[in-house]
Amino acid sequence: MNRLCAIVCICLIFKSEGIFSQNSQVSFQEVSYQSGIDFLYNFGDKTYENILESSGSGVTVFDYNQNGWMDLYMLNGTYLDGISDKDGEKFKNSANKLYRNNGDGTFSDMSKSSGLDNSQWSMAAGVIDYDNDGDTDLYLLNYGPNVFYENKGEGTFQDITAKLGLTGPNELNGFTKWSVGVAFWDYNQDNSVDMMVGNFLAFDPEYISPTYPDMMPHPAEYKGQASLFYEQQADGTFKEITRELGFYFPDSKCMGLTVYDYDDDGDLDLFQGNDHQSNFVFVNQGNQKFKEMAVPSGIAVNSQGATTGSMHGTIGDVDGDGLVDLLVTDLKYGALYRNLGGGLYEDITESSGVAKAFAGKGQWGAALFDYDNDGDLDIFTANGTAEELILQYPLLLENDGKGNFKDVGISAGSYFQEKRSGRGAAVWDYDNDGDLDIIVSHVDLKASPALLRNDGGNVNNWLGISLLGETGQFEAIGAKVTVRVAGQKQVFVNQWATSYLSSNDPRIHVGLGREQSIDSIQIKWPDGKSESYKNVAINKYITIQKGKGIIDPN
Repeated sequence: MNRLCAIVCICLIFKSEGIFSQNSQVSFQEVSYQSGIDFLYNFGDKTYENILESSGSGVTVFDYNQNGWMDLYMLNGTYLDGISDKDGEKFKNSANKLYRNNGDGTFSDMSKSSGLDNSQWSMAAGVIDYDNDGDTDLYLLNYGPNVFYENKGEGTFQDITAKLGLTGPNELNGFTKWSVGVAFWDYNQDNSVDMMVGNFLAFDPEYISPTYPDMMPHPAEYKGQASLFYEQQADGTFKEITRELGFYFPDSKCMGLTVYDYDDDGDLDLFQGNDHQSNFVFVNQGNQKFKEMAVPSGIAVNSQGATTGSMHGTIGDVDGDGLVDLLVTDLKYGALYRNLGGGLYEDITESSGVAKAFAGKGQWGAALFDYDNDGDLDIFTANGTAEELILQYPLLLENDGKGNFKDVGISAGSYFQEKRSGRGAAVWDYDNDGDLDIIVSHVDLKASPALLRNDGGNVNNWLGISLLGETGQFEAIGAKVTVRVAGQKQVFVNQWATSYLSSNDPRIHVGLGREQSIDSIQIKWPDGKSESYKNVAINKYITIQKGKGIIDPN
């Protein structure tokens, strides 16, 4: 009996350390070359010496041709007179690239034929079917003028920025407008999409820091630039009404915007991650007004009360309590805020194990995603130092199901064993095999992206869900989805713009472990209405449209 007890005790110890983890069969293979993704990122020259170069660019996942396979848009920097070194002129007019998913694990470059081979310095691209015509349009956010591209439905895109009234100011706070992202949602429930454009800082290329003249100036040494809110009018154009709604902060330094119901009161709020300033949370007051309340909510600063280089708010229920938590990557050790309900959050960065894993690496793009389909949310982060081009290991943190995380990247593939300098990152199921893959953009001089194919995550069961409102895609943004399986529940938010400069696969991905069936799916739509579904088949992708039910493409 004593010998048996000893064996059991040893096994329990090994299991707690992950040695007997059911996830050991999951690995990520870097397959960008084999897939045909030949993109190379450049920041205008080969010397890393200003904040524009260090910020990198994002990646956008969307199905531009509506064939059920996710396509990829890679954003690029370029040579800029007065900013880049002269020997970087060979990078002039380097363009963004659109890759069409061929459905067989390969991609084709459709940049020129689509009209999306934009050669500005691009930061991010938001995707939305703004006009409810059934295809996805694209709003390109740049250092300089932004561009709204309408999807013509024939594999091509047309610039309609001026037509929509979105040309916007050329400068903010005396310098070139620098946009880093966009958040879409129907804030006033008038069945038309509105948007908040996140702007970063007033970059002066001539400025040299008096404190550290040999290094790029710290973000705190620059003025900020106000993020701007645009309301869609009855004629389809957009009007800027930032001040009227309570969003106007002229010296803020936005790095990322996340729309979700942060206090679970039935309306949508907006989190804004700020660079070396307190973060914002704009709370919907229910009267088409918003109030900034990050300090009383507990998400303004990190666990030491310090402002850091916050990137983006990544959302998900990390501990299985049904409340949506908030991960904010930054250049220190990050911040993981546990939702306590009622608009209050508790910083659990240290107790969860996240701070230990993150410390000193500098996190940028991130995802809360179930890489092994075991029913809880794990963490991926793309890492790299900001002020200097110092490479860092990327991170894959496994969740124990209770919101405690352990770094398992070393055993998850060779990519996690090589130091890179990552920036934009997104998760997607590019091969439609039921597990989530990863795409990362890098600013290091190697320049190549990483397409990380998930091998083994689909050993467990899963379900993919696309949501549509009664008339279109944007009506479903922020919908809360509760999936009940074997007496447990998982909660998701229909929101794909939750990574630095990047947009994830728009389909909600639900890991089911070994469970063979789903008890129920409940959807709470942004207008407050709810719908429930039972007897839903698994291991497939489905679409649920408000008022019409499940649309099974198979």
